[in-house]
Amino acid sequence: MPNSSVAVRFEYASERTIRKRNKLHYRFAHWPIWIVVFYLAPGPFTFDLFAHGVHPYMAAWLGLVIIATGMAGLFGKLPGVEPKPYIIRFTEDRSNPLYRRTCYTLAWSELVTYAALNIAGLIGAIATGQWRLQQIYSYAYFPIAATFWVLGALGKLPRVKPSTAGEGHERRYFYGTVWACVVAQPILGLLWWWLPRGRIFDILRLCGFGGVLAFMGALAVRGHLPRTRPILPGELAVSD
Repeated sequence: MPNSSVAVRFEYASERTIRKRNKLHYRFAHWPIWIVVFYLAPGPFTFDLFAHGVHPYMAAWLGLVIIATGMAGLFGKLPGVEPKPYIIRFTEDRSNPLYRRTCYTLAWSELVTYAALNIAGLIGAIATGQWRLQQIYSYAYFPIAATFWVLGALGKLPRVKPSTAGEGHERRYFYGTVWACVVAQPILGLLWWWLPRGRIFDILRLCGFGGVLAFMGALAVRGHLPRTRPILPGELAVSD
């Protein structure tokens, strides 16, 4: 990338294929993503789901989320589920609609909060020899998540700003975070099941989790992961 000390893969907007409409399979492929995002929103209850299995209230919540997101998608009010791409020109100062700002705010809050609390739980287990992750989620999830909700409402998060003018760079921050978290979280889950209990193994879990986050983050910074290349000003491009 020009004027950068790190070798970054980038794209010119004028070189990207223009998509006039979103195909039906493309729209359906994005719908489950937002089902997951909204389903995971009540963090402490989600923790209980992973710890103890499905409860009737979480099953009811899933049904409500499926219905609500399905209706939103039907009317083109979910990112990626619109009949046609909303953003065509990456440098265009276009209003960022409320549904996009809401969805991406919620996604940001979950990506960061879940990762931060899992790291806090690991550090606490290493320091004290006891796991208190459920208590950490109960007391800390909503204060941290609510901080991101406020930042989103103020338009201070990437992809959540009032204008889409910075989309060419903002989307790479978002997808870089997505890639890092969606790879690191399952690996942490596997390490939880595979490794025995004990402080030394908790240290290994923390190193593994943090190492994957850092590795995926480094790949994203260099533009080696899908949708993490900066898109430089040009003519037309399509954003998802």
